[in-house]
Amino acid sequence: MISLQTIICTRHEDIPQMECRNFFHSRELFRMFEETPRMKPFMAVALAPEGTVAAHLLAVVRYRATAIPPFLYTHCMVMGEGEYADSRYTRDELFGNMLRALTKKVQGKVLYIEFSQISEKMFGYRIFRRMGYFPVLWQSIRNSLHSKPPEERLVAKAKRRIAHAMAKGVSFETVDSEEGLKAFAALLKRHNRLKPKRYIPDIGFFRQMMGSDSGKLFLTKYKEKVVGCCLCAFSGNDAYLWYTASLRKTYAIVHPATATVWNILDYAHRHHYDHVSFMDVGLPLHKNHYRDFILQFGGKPVSTYRWFRCSIGWINKALAWIYRE
Repeated sequence: MISLQTIICTRHEDIPQMECRNFFHSRELFRMFEETPRMKPFMAVALAPEGTVAAHLLAVVRYRATAIPPFLYTHCMVMGEGEYADSRYTRDELFGNMLRALTKKVQGKVLYIEFSQISEKMFGYRIFRRMGYFPVLWQSIRNSLHSKPPEERLVAKAKRRIAHAMAKGVSFETVDSEEGLKAFAALLKRHNRLKPKRYIPDIGFFRQMMGSDSGKLFLTKYKEKVVGCCLCAFSGNDAYLWYTASLRKTYAIVHPATATVWNILDYAHRHHYDHVSFMDVGLPLHKNHYRDFILQFGGKPVSTYRWFRCSIGWINKALAWIYRE
């Protein structure tokens, strides 16, 4: 077996030369995290003996303040299973090396580690278990855009709401100014004020996304008032709805949430993306209003896992027992 070395890079200058096809594990996103307050990125890099990059995985430690205990804490988030470039190794072997190195690096420094957006439900199952992680069943939704236009997948209720919003003069525009950015950030913060789990980065992160080819910020307006907003990231041929917010109750007459999601689907279709993925639909509960809302646009629900590991041993064991399968 060819030996592997795994390193953890904490500065973009230390990351070796490598190809980045996946935005969520790219140098670009690492740099954005690095330059955003209350975020610290870690790039796990698996190196082959000759020094070439066999695989890499991006994680970010986020510093949080909450209105409930523990008030101040940090957690580590990884979106996806990384990127793989060397066919001499199996993905499990490469992932196992990176997971061990990353866990060793951040455990004890964060309250918990979370892996989301795993592309295959059973990917790394035994490796996660071996490293003390436990799975929580999660929901994801993906809309296909390449086989038929998105309007053909809409349910009747969504079609009526979209037509009504357009008739009322609801508009959709790209954020390209500081004024638009501040309106975006204000609405996002207001919308998520009572959602303690939802992490909202510093406005500096969104400013960087505004200037990137890998993402766009959008505003939904009604009579010049911002009633909706969203951040869409692009990786390969797919678009990812990362953050979204709307004044759906205040301006219920024009259905701003429906208009915002529809315009993202329409934008992605017009720009020839194959899919739109909704990055946080939530737990697969019997009643999940957000999931039911997103399904109106014709996507397919998929059950997946999010993997967690709490740095406090007894709490991790208790949670693993609670979420046992």
